[in-house]
Amino acid sequence: MRLKEKVIIVTGGTSGIGQAIAERGVAEGARVLVHGIVRSDGEAVVRKLGASAALHLDDLGDPASAGRIVAAALAAFGRVDAIVNNAAIVARTNLESTSAEFFDRMMAVNVRGPLLLIQAALAQLRANEGCVLNIGSINAYSGQPNLLDYSISKGAMMTMSRNLANAHGHERVRVNHLNVGWVLTAREYAHQIEHGMAADWPQTVPVQYAPSGRLMNPEEIATAAVYWLGDESRPVSGAVVELEQYSVIGRNPSKVADK
Repeated sequence: MRLKEKVIIVTGGTSGIGQAIAERGVAEGARVLVHGIVRSDGEAVVRKLGASAALHLDDLGDPASAGRIVAAALAAFGRVDAIVNNAAIVARTNLESTSAEFFDRMMAVNVRGPLLLIQAALAQLRANEGCVLNIGSINAYSGQPNLLDYSISKGAMMTMSRNLANAHGHERVRVNHLNVGWVLTAREYAHQIEHGMAADWPQTVPVQYAPSGRLMNPEEIATAAVYWLGDESRPVSGAVVELEQYSVIGRNPSKVADK
């Protein structure tokens, strides 16, 4: 078991990528504090995972939530070895539709929340030579026109990952970062339907977005996460890894390879 005895906090662990990471973590021997905001979803996940998981519901937009989340992990399992900052608001905005209120909420949940959670857990991470895995997005590099606020938040998160890796590597606290591409979660499926896509839209994704013929799934992201959460990746810190089906740098989506 690659994560045996490690205690991992997974934010946004009640659905999608976070749930997949929580499930894979337990399968690899970890004990997981599953964070979320929807009680029914969280209870279903923890019921499935059994004694190796505990649930904590909290709003990352509340600055005090960080301390409560860490305290819940300590109460349940007695230590913290790793944090997966996965929870995020994903919403469509552009320069005309955004507002100060919306921008502040996006940054509070997507950037400030993860930062304060790492701060609250830092003593544990130092004591246990722990690690942080931040789940970002390839939108950090510029983003789609209709994902303005989200893209800005993910750019900030990427900088945070690199900054903290440089600042705390000498304390044996590692911080790494995954920039994830388009993933077919239940929420993403429903989100696209809400915006007018047909029920079979995952089967008709244009090749420039899914060269393999399909979107990635949450379990594939979780498989990658295990490496960065475990000791196999030690002592690497400050890595930013694109989990995407194409090269982000130098990509030209207008060209398709000759068959």
